[in-house]
Amino acid sequence: MSGDAVALSRGDLAVLLETARRFVRSELVPLEPMLLHGRWAEIEPVLAGLRGKARALGLWAPFLPPAHGGLGLPLDAFAHLSEVLGWTPFGHYVCNCQAPDVGNMELLLQFGTPAQQAAWLAPLVSGDLRSCFAMTEPEHAGSNPVMLSTTAVRDGDAWVINGRKWFTSSADGAAFAVVMAVTNPDDDRQHFRASQIVVPIPTPGFTLVRNISVMGERGGGWASHAEVRFDDVRVPAANLLGAQGHGFALAQERLGPGRIHHCMRWIGICERAFDLMCRYASQREVAPGERLADKQQVQFWIAESRIEIHAARLMVLDAATRMTHDGQEAAREAIGYIKVFVANTLQRVLDRAIQVHGALGMTDDTPLAWWYRHERAARIYDGADEVHKTVIARRALRPYREAGRRS
Repeated sequence: MSGDAVALSRGDLAVLLETARRFVRSELVPLEPMLLHGRWAEIEPVLAGLRGKARALGLWAPFLPPAHGGLGLPLDAFAHLSEVLGWTPFGHYVCNCQAPDVGNMELLLQFGTPAQQAAWLAPLVSGDLRSCFAMTEPEHAGSNPVMLSTTAVRDGDAWVINGRKWFTSSADGAAFAVVMAVTNPDDDRQHFRASQIVVPIPTPGFTLVRNISVMGERGGGWASHAEVRFDDVRVPAANLLGAQGHGFALAQERLGPGRIHHCMRWIGICERAFDLMCRYASQREVAPGERLADKQQVQFWIAESRIEIHAARLMVLDAATRMTHDGQEAAREAIGYIKVFVANTLQRVLDRAIQVHGALGMTDDTPLAWWYRHERAARIYDGADEVHKTVIARRALRPYREAGRRS
């Protein structure tokens, strides 16, 4: 996509960011209590109207090329915008650059046939429908996408899919799912056994079993995580996305940019939590004439958070720039770094902000508790911390082991 990216001057990017900042803080932040108190059915129609306003402001689908209805921002410029949008849980959704739709749009743009792009990419870009991505299964480790039980068997001009998925985010109300299923079970190469297939919703045999309760909250619509089942789900053979047996490769293409997208958003959350922490510490009296901000421990938390957020931002911008100019393979190690570092920075900043707020931080009177519940998963999805650390360590140790074998 870098070849379709639009170069922005520093001044143009600054104007875009300020436009987004004003929109987020004046239009979206006031709606947060509706989300925090579980009133998704009420808020979704309101957000639909605001999506139209985001389009009018030039904030729509910023990652997509202009030829496909987006702004054409390169990844490093999108990083700055994503941070601004991450200030509120609604930012990315209202600007049509939220997971999982952003990843599915990128897949369809890169690997979809013209017919698939007309049927699913175009309405995704226009905001007329939503999608979901069904890969993780309850029986297998989600960090190992070659371990799958869901199967797709060719029957004439159709695929017949059977299996169960969970944490299929945003399946509630989605118009289609991109499903990872084993199509080549006898292939000796485990990374070439699965394919990705588009399943329209509803299709006979597809069942949304439940919206999974995440730390006591089921959510709804786009803000949900579903368990789904496929019982002899039959779809046309033409719904195969990319080449048969290349599902793992497509997943990796999706996950690389996806990890950067998440890290960009997490920095925005960190900045909002930091702002809330500093505001509350400066206002909260703990004794006559003494405020929380006067306490050395609180000052340490603020300083540590400021340092870590700054470091996280620089790391993400470095990874985004590498991917923009050199491609995903060149950025692979940097992506592993940020997936671990930024996710943990997010946890620490949120925890400090909640601690400063005391009992208030545990309530849904601020977005801190909502983010603490929903973003604890940051250290798990798209590769758990431990998986990334193992890969990073193996790469670091490789030259030393090779030197040892030569000596």
